[in-house]
Amino acid sequence: MKIIISNSSSMPIYLQIKNAFISQIISGELQENECIPSIRQLAEDIKISVMTIKKAYDELETEGYIKTIHGKGSFVSSRNNEMIKEHARKEIEHHLNSVIELSKKYDIKNKELIDLLQFLLESE
Repeated sequence: MKIIISNSSSMPIYLQIKNAFISQIISGELQENECIPSIRQLAEDIKISVMTIKKAYDELETEGYIKTIHGKGSFVSSRNNEMIKEHARKEIEHHLNSVIELSKKYDIKNKELIDLLQFLLESE
């Protein structure tokens, strides 16, 4: 398992960890029912506080990406297609917001932007 933490990022470390797991789950690098490192083991491996790792794991569990079985460990939850689609929607929304900001910066009207999107969608 590869988790890269950037100390220069404005994103909190626990979110970087959480997002790394989500990316690996969605891409299939982490498979359904695969055991992930314990909180203590991961904290030791990447030299991050146990509490930071716990916060990331708690959010992953709350959002349904992992499940924890006391005494056995934490495991990747069954792939939930709706959860994966929602993650994709959030990512697309983020990119579209960037496009909207750029269009405003360059004074591109909404109609032009919509026409461009329509053209790109149809040209695939």
